[in-house]
This record gives sequence, structure tokens and C-alpha cells, in this order.
Amino acid sequence: MNAVVGNETVDTFFKAITHLGDGAFAFLVAVIFLFFNIRKSVYILLSYAGAAAVSSFLKHVMFPHIYRPHFVFQYFVREDLKEVSDLELMGFNSFPSGHSLSAFALFFCLLFVSRNHFLKILFFILAVLAAYSRVYLSQHWLIDIYVGSIIGVCFSLLFYVVFYHTQKWQQLNTTLPQLLASKKAKRV
Repeated sequence: MNAVVGNETVDTFFKAITHLGDGAFAFLVAVIFLFFNIRKSVYILLSYAGAAAVSSFLKHVMFPHIYRPHFVFQYFVREDLKEVSDLELMGFNSFPSGHSLSAFALFFCLLFVSRNHFLKILFFILAVLAAYSRVYLSQHWLIDIYVGSIIGVCFSLLFYVVFYHTQKWQQLNTTLPQLLASKKAKRV
């Protein structure tokens, strides 16, 4: 996998696509959805937050000693690992991949609520690319992205059942502007 590293176009692509797995990106998408559907927004936010909490516990409590590829190759294997230029490489807290978890939680939420089959395929591809970018960029091992992806999917599925297979959350099928307007009208 590391043999392609150094191709400027591919490097640039994966440096960009990895940001789809940033927690800030998931949060931004959830905030944007407030203006389209509050239930979807809360669903995305809780799926990401739950998965991120599990990831943080695993990274910092259960497996803080799992080193990232760059660190292992530099200090233990003592072989050069091809690296993408202008990229800060981390050394610790490799397991599981938070970017993979975030990407799969976000894009599987979108996949589950979408009715468009093309979008479902697109969301799946984006999740896979964001996760794979972490291995390509030498930030994680394959097992890190695999477990992170599974955690992300599990939380999006769990909260999908909570939000879309119970009647309790139907009142959230509104937008933030509509909600604010209705509250304002009630006060008058």
C-alpha cells in the first residue's frame, strides 16, 4: 500500500479526503441538517458522539500503548516508510481510528436516511475512502480503520433504530427556522 505514496496527485487526494473523517466535519454536517430536519441532525450528532466516546475510551484507557505506523517503522523496525510530505504524523493512540469511526458514523447515518440509491453508494464510497486515507497517510494500521469503521456503523445503526423505528421522535421532523417561528407565534 505504501508503494504509491509519493505520487503528488494521489497524496493530495488522500490528504483532502481524510478530512471527511474529522469530528469537526461530522459536527458541521449535523449543524447544517438543523436547517433541513432536526431529527436527522440529532441522529447524526448522537451517532457520532456515541461512537467518538467509545473510541476515546479505547484509545486512551484500554489501548494507549498501540503505536502508529510511523512510530513503529522509525523506532522499532528501523526501515524507512514512504511518507506523504507536509503531513504531521502521530506516534500514539492508534487503535481504533477516530477518523474511520467518524466517517462511517456520519456517512452511514446519511446512507440509512437517504432514499436515493446513487447517494447511498456515494456515501459508502466516501466512508471507505476516508477510512483508507488513514492507512495511506501512514496514520493507522488496517485493524485500526477496520474496528473504527465497525464502531461507526454500529452507532449509526443503533441510533437509526432509536430515531426511525419509534414514534417518539416524530415531532423532530421539522427545521430549526420552523421551530423558532412556531415558538415565536405561540408567544404572540
